[in-house]
Amino acid sequence: MLSPLLLKPLDPLLPFPLSLSYDKRSINGCVSPKRTNDMQESQLIGERAALRCLLHQHPEWTNEDFALAIGRSVGWVKKWKQRLRQARADDLQVLHSHSRARHTPPPPPHPHLVERILEIREKPPDNLQRVPGPKAILYFLQRDASLQALGIGVPRSTRTVWKILRKAGCILDPPQRKRRPLPPREPLEEIQVDFKDASTVAADPSGEGKHQHVVEVCHGVDAGTSTLLLAQPHQDYHAETALEAVVELFRRYGLPEILTFDRDPRWVGSSTGRDFPSAFCRFLLCLGVQPNICPPHRPDRNAYVERYHRSYNQECLQVHRPSTLQEVCEVTEQYMYHYNHERPHQGRSCGNRPPREAFPTLPTLPALPQMVNPDRWLQAIHGQAFVRRVGRDGCLDVDHQTRLPSPEAWQANRWLSLSTPMSVSLNSFMSHWVTSSCPSKGSWQGPCLLSSISLSSQSKLAPKRDTLR
Repeated sequence: MLSPLLLKPLDPLLPFPLSLSYDKRSINGCVSPKRTNDMQESQLIGERAALRCLLHQHPEWTNEDFALAIGRSVGWVKKWKQRLRQARADDLQVLHSHSRARHTPPPPPHPHLVERILEIREKPPDNLQRVPGPKAILYFLQRDASLQALGIGVPRSTRTVWKILRKAGCILDPPQRKRRPLPPREPLEEIQVDFKDASTVAADPSGEGKHQHVVEVCHGVDAGTSTLLLAQPHQDYHAETALEAVVELFRRYGLPEILTFDRDPRWVGSSTGRDFPSAFCRFLLCLGVQPNICPPHRPDRNAYVERYHRSYNQECLQVHRPSTLQEVCEVTEQYMYHYNHERPHQGRSCGNRPPREAFPTLPTLPALPQMVNPDRWLQAIHGQAFVRRVGRDGCLDVDHQTRLPSPEAWQANRWLSLSTPMSVSLNSFMSHWVTSSCPSKGSWQGPCLLSSISLSSQSKLAPKRDTLR
């Protein structure tokens, strides 16, 4: 930094006012990075102009004197003395910094080096039982005798190797994911439901009870209008309480065509019941509501309720910080009214208006029936075949129950399959029809009904078989 005693005599000699009252710490905290760089460059230009003036005023000074007066190092003074003496006295462009970027492109790699990289890629040396990547190729290049004999330099970075492999087509660019917007829905055509953890509610310090997800809120958002239809907090959401929340939603608004949800076990059940719909899905199918289960790791398929979770967390939970179930219920009810009637929604269906202002009336849906057909859900799995592995005792599990086919059935049919006919009732569905797919001349014939077998839960041993198909 220039000495204050030198500022006054230097000002008349400079082509512009010199102001060196600059503090990096005070600037970086409140100015953008680009603005900070401009101010740093202005400071450096002023110091170089001061050095030029001092060279004219005190030609007898040493480099140490100039460095002490300006507050820079001796090396900095040597570099800029040489630059200033090579330029004209009125040249202002010389005071600017020189760009450190390359002015010419880097030299291309040697053809023999490129050939050797591709050869290592296609034929890995030293019995390497995998396709070598840029880092492994660089390891072998550093030990290549042919390159050392020719005096060809080895790349210092794996980036050069990666560029050569990519140019040769050995590394393909990942396919660009083409994003497609979800098709627009009609009002109350599709309702999306999901759980949101009220993370501001802490767990019991005594260690008893739940350690996380102490309070959860079940949300239901209409995909056609972005209207929040359901916001029900609860301390213990399981399959039964989740079903009760959806029933309350149906009782209030009616039955939609589609209900979308993720693969939460409270919706889809456990993985052991993979072949049979969960109790919740069977309930929806009996009501005529199509369950739309999102694929794994695809929250974009449940986008409307997921986006509401963000707004609910940032604008409600993180603002009010509720700590009990009662407080969560109060702030959730207040925010539900604010979200539907006061908050402008920027979704494509609302047009920067609150959802209930954009859609003051909602269509009337079919009401929740008093009586349902408990076997209606069988229509969804009609004609499907299920694979079951037979244990060492000859038993197999069907719908979480252990069953034992009769020995006569095993002797009559070596290859068995379970199918779902529409003529059975819900209680008798556990007695599956047995079909057979018999190989004939290298091709498989279609399934044909052979006979029905009785499945018992007795622990009587039966002949061992590999798989029930």
